[in-house]
Amino acid sequence: MTHTTQTRPLLEVAADIGLNLADLIPYGHDKAKLTPTRLQLSGSPPGRLILVSAINPTPAGEGKTTTAIGLSMGLRRIGKRALLALREPSLGPVFGVKGGGTGGGRASLSPADDINLHFTGDLHAITTAHNLLAALADNAVYYRQRFGDKGELDGRQLTFGRALDMNDRFLRRCVIGLGGKAHGSPREARFDITAASEVMAVLALSTSYADLATRLGRIVVGSTESGKPVTADDLQATGAMVAVLRDALLPNLVQTQEGGPALVHCGPFANIAHGCSSLLATKIGLSLSDYLITEAGFGFDLGGEKFLDLKCRQLGGWPRLVVLVATLRALKLHGGAKLQSASAPDAAALERGMTHLGQHLRSVQHFGLPAVVALNVFPDDSPDELRQVELAVAAQGGKVARSTAFADGGAGAIDLAELVSAEAERSDADPPKPHFLYDLDEPLLAKLTKVARTVYGADGASLSAGASKDLERFTAWGYGKLPICVAKTQLSLSDDPSRVGLPVGHTLAVRELRLSAGAGFLVALTGEIVTMPGLPQKPAAWNITLTDSGHIRGLMQNDG
Repeated sequence: MTHTTQTRPLLEVAADIGLNLADLIPYGHDKAKLTPTRLQLSGSPPGRLILVSAINPTPAGEGKTTTAIGLSMGLRRIGKRALLALREPSLGPVFGVKGGGTGGGRASLSPADDINLHFTGDLHAITTAHNLLAALADNAVYYRQRFGDKGELDGRQLTFGRALDMNDRFLRRCVIGLGGKAHGSPREARFDITAASEVMAVLALSTSYADLATRLGRIVVGSTESGKPVTADDLQATGAMVAVLRDALLPNLVQTQEGGPALVHCGPFANIAHGCSSLLATKIGLSLSDYLITEAGFGFDLGGEKFLDLKCRQLGGWPRLVVLVATLRALKLHGGAKLQSASAPDAAALERGMTHLGQHLRSVQHFGLPAVVALNVFPDDSPDELRQVELAVAAQGGKVARSTAFADGGAGAIDLAELVSAEAERSDADPPKPHFLYDLDEPLLAKLTKVARTVYGADGASLSAGASKDLERFTAWGYGKLPICVAKTQLSLSDDPSRVGLPVGHTLAVRELRLSAGAGFLVALTGEIVTMPGLPQKPAAWNITLTDSGHIRGLMQNDG
């Protein structure tokens, strides 16, 4: 393993994890896909899986991706063979509120501009495959195609919308098929952002081309007049969809700013999907490293729970520990402070905000996993307040380390890396065993209730009349025992984004269920969450420009 403080030729990066040119499909000089032969795992013992999550996000920022990248660089600086597995950014948040998704400061990925804009075309391929299936479904309705004893697909009962990798609230509900008989029949339809597409979820959980085909074929697009489900296999769509996704299934290799390897692949959002990078990248990464650092989107209540209850069920693996990222500013916002004063000392607000972090720590412990809190430190943070958090975390059974990776790169994450490696290696003889929140045979409402009470701190969960009818239909089709993927605001432990901190006396209200038969779960939509975000009043797109030299400016926050 080579440690540097700068980027390197990609072949040198690949060599650190045992890959050579024959294992790569180059996309220019600084990014590549793994070849299909690399989807076959080696027989080497798997490395230690480290999950990075966070408290619920706030406008002050937490820096989860920055911390994950910094941790990987810090581990390499102390001589560990570490590899990253991160999600691909979506163009929606890149042009919306968040900006780029490749870390920040000196703890970021390279080539950041390419990764944030188009990358190797994976999200475009997913969007195309999704819309191909939607077009074939509409075509079957138009030509009144019959599916054996199931009958004809009923255009009034199509449930599969279209996808677009862009925030656009005007496409949440729309009318299509206008213009007369030759152009179809009018009906209401919807667009989901590509990150929420079932095709995205399927790709992120597939382990081979055969597995991808099987999962795609199970996708249900709607039902016949007799109430029978119609699938992608029924529509003879599967072969073409796999062909479109041929290259998209292959994980992408890039590097950190310090020349460390990173697999960046797939990008489902955790607030409306399952929030993890691809299962293939995780499996392959574990076979190529001693430490695989991966993240789960948004707070632990969403990304972390789904990583463990959904992805790990199919992965057949379990993390050694969870790193929870927090900042003083974000904790104070959860304690009732205002954004404009979040950087000012406020011990009382910080103490109140610690109850929010405490809920996440209890959730991690419920899964039987050790917790390490990574304090993402700003230059003007109060030493007394940093110590206040450290004492509070210790009192709740967690470990804590400070990180200045944004400003200092891997050197700023050495303390965190040493703590994480010590905790992880302590369990080498007896690694943590999987401990899921619920059994698959339990009724859906019981599963929801366990997630709501354990992770969200809620009193329970409820199903609307519409969600109950959805459940009856999916159960009749044989999907009643699937795990659940909760679509919920990322801004609160509750389903109300305004209730920051530690809400009490709330119930998780599920208004709709959607079937993701290919991915293998039921999506429970709660509160006002939508699967097609909108742009903010001042979109990040306003700040993005191209210089005369061809350099893109303004993709990342603070990138002037």
